Amino acid sequence: MSQRYSNVSEVPLALAVFLASDNYDYNDDPHTISATTLLKPLRQVILASRVPDGEGLVNLADMMQSRMGAAIHDGIERAWRFNYKASMQALGYPQKVIDLVRIDPTPEDLEANPDIIPIHLEQRLKKKIGKWTITGKFDFVGQGRVQDYKSTSVWTYQNQVNNGKYTQQGSIYRWLDPFLITQNEMDIHFIFMDWKGGMAKSDPKYPPRRFHQQTFSLNSVNETEAFIRRKIAQIEQYWDAPEETIPQCNDEELWRSEPVFKYYKNPEKTARSTKNFDLREEATLRFIEDGSVGLIKEIPGRVMACKFCSAFPVCSQKTALIASGDLDMGS
Repeated sequence: MSQRYSNVSEVPLALAVFLASDNYDYNDDPHTISATTLLKPLRQVILASRVPDGEGLVNLADMMQSRMGAAIHDGIERAWRFNYKASMQALGYPQKVIDLVRIDPTPEDLEANPDIIPIHLEQRLKKKIGKWTITGKFDFVGQGRVQDYKSTSVWTYQNQVNNGKYTQQGSIYRWLDPFLITQNEMDIHFIFMDWKGGMAKSDPKYPPRRFHQQTFSLNSVNETEAFIRRKIAQIEQYWDAPEETIPQCNDEELWRSEPVFKYYKNPEKTARSTKNFDLREEATLRFIEDGSVGLIKEIPGRVMACKFCSAFPVCSQKTALIASGDLDMGS
């Protein structure tokens, strides 16, 4: 698959080659579908295939965060493959422990030496369901526990917008190979691309470090297979359906934020709220405390996901969200 980019002349060639490099192992078989695609909203999966050639080109400069994330993944993999012994020595691990580590050991290796500490890196797993081939490529599996690196924004972590996806992604990996991935939990290693030390010092809810580990419980293998079969059935049902009949993305898929309740002590002066509240009950309490003469305005949560959706050019739901003010393309 060859991606084309817009505004190429704005990026110096010395940097442009890096931004245009895509090492993802694509598969052009129409009946091969990846775990990450299964986790996308149904509209995105279907409508992305209907974007006419030449429309929706990616601005080359906008690829910086994606390529930096890929470079971090590559760097972590190289460190484990080629430098783990020296690194573990520098970290203070005993030599007897280091000597037991094996990168991508075979079942025969594990059978020959049960004391091995197995580390599996960036392996593409596959399994068939009918005419479909389901694939998934995990980042790291250590002693049966799947772990994934997410280079992302602090906002994404603080709002926990992808928690359901993380659980499903790890669960699909385990469904693909339950003999390799045996633990019932997975770890997500967040690497924050926009972390600010000053914010960490002043905001107690801000991540204290540039990285953070969060653990998620996996769904059962049977539950995961049921999810995969449902999603494939939906894709088949709506693949050729008119755009307006495809189910719309829900608030979770849209990354809709929680509403804000703005309280105005003087209802005649609404240029700036007296105080904003996350809960209506809190705003109402303040309203009562001030003699029930103020004003409360509910500001609906804004959506974010559309800005990053490959189906953006042909999606009518996006157009309606812009018209309603729920999707602000300027922010």
